[in-house]
Amino acid sequence: MSEDLERKIKVLERKLRLFEEAMHQTTVLRKKYDEARKSLKSMNTQLEQKVVERTQKVEDERQYLQAVINSVENPILVIKEDYSVDLMNSSLYKKIDFSLVKDVNNPKCYEVSYGRSTPCHHDNHPCLLQKVLATKKHEKSVHMYFDKNDEKHYVERSASPLFDKENRCIGIIESANDVTEYLEVQDELREQKSVLDFQAHHDALTGLPNRLLFNDRLNQSIEKAKRNKEGLAVFFIDLDRFKEINDSLGHKSGDIVLQEVSSRITSIIRKEDTVSRLGGDEFTILMTELNRAQDASLLAQKILDVLSEPIKIEKNTLYVSSSIGISLFPQDDTDAQNLLKYADAAMYKAKAEGRNNFQFYSSEMTQMAFEHVAMEASLRQGVDNGEFIVYYQPQIDGESGQFLGMEALVRWNHPTLGMVYPLKFIPLAEEIGLIIALDRFVMKTAMKQIVEWYAKGLSPGVMALNLSMKQLHQKDFMDVVKNMLEETQCKPEWIELEVTESNIMTNPEDTIKLLHQLTDIGIKLAIDDFGTGYSSLSYLSRLPIDKLKIDKSFIQELPFHQEDVAITRAVIALSKSLNLRVIAEGVETKEQKDFLVANGCKSIQGYFYARAMSYDNLEKMLTATS
Repeated sequence: MSEDLERKIKVLERKLRLFEEAMHQTTVLRKKYDEARKSLKSMNTQLEQKVVERTQKVEDERQYLQAVINSVENPILVIKEDYSVDLMNSSLYKKIDFSLVKDVNNPKCYEVSYGRSTPCHHDNHPCLLQKVLATKKHEKSVHMYFDKNDEKHYVERSASPLFDKENRCIGIIESANDVTEYLEVQDELREQKSVLDFQAHHDALTGLPNRLLFNDRLNQSIEKAKRNKEGLAVFFIDLDRFKEINDSLGHKSGDIVLQEVSSRITSIIRKEDTVSRLGGDEFTILMTELNRAQDASLLAQKILDVLSEPIKIEKNTLYVSSSIGISLFPQDDTDAQNLLKYADAAMYKAKAEGRNNFQFYSSEMTQMAFEHVAMEASLRQGVDNGEFIVYYQPQIDGESGQFLGMEALVRWNHPTLGMVYPLKFIPLAEEIGLIIALDRFVMKTAMKQIVEWYAKGLSPGVMALNLSMKQLHQKDFMDVVKNMLEETQCKPEWIELEVTESNIMTNPEDTIKLLHQLTDIGIKLAIDDFGTGYSSLSYLSRLPIDKLKIDKSFIQELPFHQEDVAITRAVIALSKSLNLRVIAEGVETKEQKDFLVANGCKSIQGYFYARAMSYDNLEKMLTATS
């Protein structure tokens, strides 16, 4: 055998051995594969059995849970995280159309909170389910919704999160209970309570607060008045001869009168005040935040006036008057019962004075009130009757004796009292609004007069006129001034308007604007009574003024009172620093005049030169100095 053949045989033998080994490995692997396959099949069979068992167990548990839920009378449902319903009991749709309550886009669903209904799924008002998922806590709320028949229902919903073994929230369990009937009963009870409470504190005939409520408010108002250091007034009102109405026309007519009286009194008091009926024909009023006793007298007069108007009942026309007693806190007392008792006593005093009037517990206050009421009526009549005249007080150069001008001052030529000076009636005129009519009367009269004097060739100088804030802040003020100047042919530079310091500082920003409008048309401006109020130098420098007028209270003791000396010198120095003219009023002695002139105040007004006088006397003075 050749070597080449042997070599080939060996190669074939080696390949055969390798093939036999490979076949052996394949047999081993197939055997292992078959064994693994049998094992996997067995495991799969076991797993499928477990799944079946587990599924059956879950289904059993679900059926058990469903049975438990079905056994509950109130609607219960289990909700998944996507808000879909997983389980619900059979009573759910029998009692509540829950689709209306849970539907996110349903506009008929509202959540009730503190008596207000808001869309339960509003962006800024998350619904109950959203709250539970957000907080992972139990939540409860009451919802209002309308069913398919548009009938309103109230549902109390209670929801809690569901957790798995790993404490993960997997859903929500919610119960719903229709509480419509319960809430309706609660509303009815509240309404009944409100009615009973009203009946306990109010008069059945008139609906006014009764004695119990009035006493409670009086005590509370006294405590408030003490804290705020305010006053208050208690009115006791008794109808005069009311018994005659009951006796002649019957109690039905009497009740109508009482109702009408309560309506009339209620119509004229402020909202913060209280009117009550104590019983019979007795009424009381609590007037709070009382700054002046005169305000109480004004209200009392209004009551007398409004009750004096006739009352028509069927064919009868009745006239009812009243007697009113008033007590004041803290002047008369600080105890509620005493104030009521004193007002009652004052009412009997009013009856003793002839009925149809009012009396204060203090006789001094009654006298002041009557004078105030009488003065007001007389003042209004005086304006209508043209009883007011204008006087003029000269203003003189204290150094040269030259006539500089004058101040126009109003006087009341009363038919019985004679000449009444401004201090007696100007404050009242401001209070009742007549100051506007008086201001305009004086302004127009003075303009006419100074035009007449200039036309006669005299030298009256500048006419100073007092200007009230009420006049200045009238909407038509600038139009009125311009019309007066045009109508009287008075030149603006002949007029100087005086505004008091205290009035300017009450509303400086608006006042500055108005004063600039006056100076824009050529009228001069002065600050009257300077030094008696509070001035801010920052505002003073912004005012379009020409003159400061030193108040007479600083002049009276010159040159002997050192404080007045210092103040007067300071005002003069201030006027010079601001390039303002200065004038002193109320100068009565040569010593006062000499001191003022020596310190730089040459313009003088006061009795030292002349009192206020009528136009004809002033004309004589102008003629003599021309």
